[in-house]
Amino acid sequence: MEFAPILISIKTACVAIVITFVVGTWFAYVVYRAKNGVVRSVADALLTLPLVLPPTVAGFFLLYIFGVYRPIGSLLANLGVKIVFSWPATVLAAVVIALPLMYRSAKAAFTQVDPIFLQAARTIGMSEGRIAFRILFPLASPGLVSGGILAFSRGLGEFGATAMIAGNIAGVTRTMPLAIYSSVSGGRVDEAYRYVIILVLISFIFVVLLNFVSDVKSNKYRLDSERR
Repeated sequence: MEFAPILISIKTACVAIVITFVVGTWFAYVVYRAKNGVVRSVADALLTLPLVLPPTVAGFFLLYIFGVYRPIGSLLANLGVKIVFSWPATVLAAVVIALPLMYRSAKAAFTQVDPIFLQAARTIGMSEGRIAFRILFPLASPGLVSGGILAFSRGLGEFGATAMIAGNIAGVTRTMPLAIYSSVSGGRVDEAYRYVIILVLISFIFVVLLNFVSDVKSNKYRLDSERR
């Protein structure tokens, strides 16, 4: 069994979750703050679309956009940046597929925050930026952490979009899901079984740790609310 797919998967998921967490939370905040109902609905549909599409369809769109014969892909190639069939493509695929989970979790967390706290902050003259970082985000943090759990797990197990845009290059883009597919296709079922066990254990440990953090934060803010 090769260890490269394990390292590639972990590295991809860790980088992807940082990007997904920041971008997904920001998009959720923008949609949450949007006043226009039509704009909010359209933005919500676009951000949720990768969640309902087959991953291979999302991967095809990424391949179409970043292919070397497409405008964006050609421009990046002229700048010396290669996306398709490279390790950054595995990160891009994981981000696109996991982003809807982070976005929807963050948006749900924002909507569950009691608006009384936000209105009280506005009445004393706090800016929207300070309200977001001092009140909204901390109160919504358990939901944000839950979204991070889902996004990390989804990025770790991404297969379809990665296969489309990154390929299955050993030592470069072959993540554990792709290694499992290659092992089964080559008749190496025992090797695939070991990859499956490792993938399940990593996901389980990460979920347990983040759930513990989420529970601690939930209890902290519950106690703070009771004191008020």
